[in-house]
Amino acid sequence: MSHWAQLEESSFIWGMQLLLKVYLLLGRRILQCFLYPVVSYYWLINKPGRQASRHYLRRLSAYLPEQGGQRANYNSYRHFLSFANSIIDKLAALSGSLSLQEIDYKGREAIISHVDKGQGLLLLGSHLGNIEVLRAIAGLRKDVTVNVLVHTRHAEKFNALLNRNAESNRVKLIQVTSITAATAMLLQDKVNAGELVVIAADRTPVSGQNRVSRAIFLGDPAPFPQGPYILASLLKCPVYTLFCLKHQQLQTIYFEHFSDAIVLPRKDREAAIQKYTQDYADRLQRYCLKAPLQWFNFYDFWQEGHD
Repeated sequence: MSHWAQLEESSFIWGMQLLLKVYLLLGRRILQCFLYPVVSYYWLINKPGRQASRHYLRRLSAYLPEQGGQRANYNSYRHFLSFANSIIDKLAALSGSLSLQEIDYKGREAIISHVDKGQGLLLLGSHLGNIEVLRAIAGLRKDVTVNVLVHTRHAEKFNALLNRNAESNRVKLIQVTSITAATAMLLQDKVNAGELVVIAADRTPVSGQNRVSRAIFLGDPAPFPQGPYILASLLKCPVYTLFCLKHQQLQTIYFEHFSDAIVLPRKDREAAIQKYTQDYADRLQRYCLKAPLQWFNFYDFWQEGHD
């Protein structure tokens, strides 16, 4: 079974650069016209992604009946379109054309309180919605720096693309394939400096497949990474969840308190990690139900195999 990291597009950076140029020269409406034929073609030829989308929507239908049944193919196509539109939102975010008036915050006061005290935080992100809107978080305070941990090889080039086209370079992408002692020390320095660290908690690690816990998500057990909670226990800082959903034309960033400090007792380490993992999975499900077509994991997330 292919790991999600093996599905990354080698032309990702080239494609993003091309789309950005079209967006900046011709605007969103023209770029939107390009997306429909591209999405239609990609939806037809990408059988694994299409199947993964249908499996996800089938699980959703237990909670949202309108996502299943005879509309399954139509909703899967809409799922792909939602992803394509999120790419336009990424372009808007990294080009600086996404204004603060287009962004709303829920739970921002707690984050500002920590930032004002010079206290760093760990934020548990996801592939739900558009995490690139994080660039706007730097507008909360002039001295806020956001560090995003990513697992893809194109992270360095993508970071350069972001900073080349954005007003602020205070969002940093840090490429990691596993959480090493060196990584933990680097991130500890950033937290001590009052910076924010973001890590996706809905993708299994590129290496060390035994570092996963299975939690109930949309009615079935699915593998989630242990790394975010191990990292949090090392950083000894407050932890919040972070979700960014688009409602009509408004991007809403949700911050929720997760833990003042994650502690993993040596004797009950696995049980503690399992508890935190299930807590996160429950929150991810709750937000998925708010915006069901904005969770972008087009691979066999539950690792059951596709028929």
